[in-house]
Amino acid sequence: MILAIDIGNTNIKYGIYEGLNLKASFRVSSAKNRTADEYGATICALLSYRGFAPKDITGIIMSSVIPSLNYTMQHMCSYFFGIEPLMVGPGIKTGLNLKVENPREVGADRIASSVGAYVKYGGPVIVIDFGTATTFHVVSGKGELLGGAISPGIKGSLDSLVQSAAKLPHIELETPTQAIAKNTVTNMQAGVVYGFAGLTEKIVKKMKEELKASGANNVRVIATGGLGEIISKEADCIDVVDRTLTLDGLAHLYRLNGKESTK
Repeated sequence: MILAIDIGNTNIKYGIYEGLNLKASFRVSSAKNRTADEYGATICALLSYRGFAPKDITGIIMSSVIPSLNYTMQHMCSYFFGIEPLMVGPGIKTGLNLKVENPREVGADRIASSVGAYVKYGGPVIVIDFGTATTFHVVSGKGELLGGAISPGIKGSLDSLVQSAAKLPHIELETPTQAIAKNTVTNMQAGVVYGFAGLTEKIVKKMKEELKASGANNVRVIATGGLGEIISKEADCIDVVDRTLTLDGLAHLYRLNGKESTK
């Protein structure tokens, strides 16, 4: 079995794969001050809870958007599993043609989710990741990563609003019953949820127009990330919500790079 690790700005996501079948997944916070021992003890405890042991892991692949955590996590993999992880970055085979100005600028997480979307759903496809940032990326029917867009993340925008306005409270993010809200909490929920749904629909509309101008039709829109399900209920442009898209992409990348039999 392989361990897929996606290090995001807010959370680190782990997936245990047997072939391409996800057997278990975990999520912990991305704490930059934790040691390799702390991360190792945590993942080993999570593995044990789900009936696995470190010896069951025969390979590891890792994507990261926090360079300062890379050494810590690589050391953890080496010490607790005896494995040097395959890092998603320059030189790795992706199966995609990166049609952007500087391929080295494309985040490892965006590559993994793009691979996952193209393998699972085909192209053309628009992938939206509702994470710390809200990222949009487009893969053509020929497997070309054409580019995308980056906008503020939902949680970060809400936190900024609370910090900037002294009388606004911290709230749970959920869909309100109406846009003309009746109290402060539902006013904030309406502004954030419907606001990001509108942002999503506008960007997707523009992307589809540009794709259609180049002859691409039947574009699917796949959402992932922690808040994808909330926005998908209000943004009619989203076809599928896939919470494990990035981890699935990492599993495909591991096999693509000859680290596991494709039988």
